[in-house]
Amino acid sequence: MGVGGCIVLLAVGAILTFAVDWDMPGMNVHLVGVILMVVGFIGILTYVSIFKRRRTQPPSPAAPVVDVEETRRYR
Repeated sequence: MGVGGCIVLLAVGAILTFAVDWDMPGMNVHLVGVILMVVGFIGILTYVSIFKRRRTQPPSPAAPVVDVEETRRYR
């Protein structure tokens, strides 16, 4: 599930929690909304932490060093 799915979960959960005024026998609609919002928030945090970890990897120590002075030749 990507960021879009997590945002949808947050939106549906917020609608069920704050905007719905009907009762279902045997089920608390507001609690279901809160659970959906928590799952969406946890999904966004997980996605952001994985994305951050991918971007902060240092270059490998065995990477060749390119000498800029040698590669520029003007004739």
